[in-house]
Amino acid sequence: MKQLTKAEEEIMQILWQLEKANVKTIIEKFHEPKPAYNTVSTIVRILESKGFVDYEKAGKGHVYYPIVAKHDYSNQSINKLVDNYFQGSFKSMVSFFIKKNDMSVKDLESVFKEINKKQS
Repeated sequence: MKQLTKAEEEIMQILWQLEKANVKTIIEKFHEPKPAYNTVSTIVRILESKGFVDYEKAGKGHVYYPIVAKHDYSNQSINKLVDNYFQGSFKSMVSFFIKKNDMSVKDLESVFKEINKKQS
């Protein structure tokens, strides 16, 4: 699966939330200053060529929808992060985030509960 640029990922986040949208609706979800119509339209077509979105005809326009699930992209992105910055070690990544984010004991207990659920 290909990596997305920041702009592409921002549009994908909107499409994952909306499930289906035309370019105008995507633009409405942006904060001010909103990007130009042509910019969003171009990025959506790039996402289509990368295999992330597809479309249906709707009158004279198109309604776009994601064909890559957010969960799948998130998994791939996390794995790449772990491989590139933590030598493939999830333990190193978790340790890093615990130290940098000053996690509380309560937060750690919550993480351990999630891990235990996975092992069951």
